[in-house]
Amino acid sequence: MSAAENKRLVRRFYKEIDQGNVDALDDLVAEDYLDHSPPPFPGFGTGLEGLKQVFRVFWEATPGTHEIQDQVAEGDKVATRLLCRGVHERDLPGIPATGNQLEITATVVHRIENGKLAEKWSDRDTLGFLQQLGVLPPLGEPTE
Repeated sequence: MSAAENKRLVRRFYKEIDQGNVDALDDLVAEDYLDHSPPPFPGFGTGLEGLKQVFRVFWEATPGTHEIQDQVAEGDKVATRLLCRGVHERDLPGIPATGNQLEITATVVHRIENGKLAEKWSDRDTLGFLQQLGVLPPLGEPTE
């Protein structure tokens, strides 16, 4: 696939996720998908099925959007800078719903193989995410 086709694949991936269409991942993601940066919650499977579990949990608990701010592709890799927004409407594993607005930045690199997403590396603002959920206090504030 060309760099432009790879970028379109990644854009479609985020579009389907934003629409809650987790089943579309069957067409977009390799069965043996490898996530080098799993979510901050334990207990999810691996591969395509694990990814679908993760997105179902996040879609139900924090529906929102992924805004692609930048995207660069070379060879079989696509780097995407994202702004993720949502609302914490339902419980996440170990974290009761807060109703808080969420806004998280991330940089994600996908590797494409045979027209599907095969691997992912991401650098996301997990600290900010956990602070927005109320799991961790904001930096600089005294703890009791």
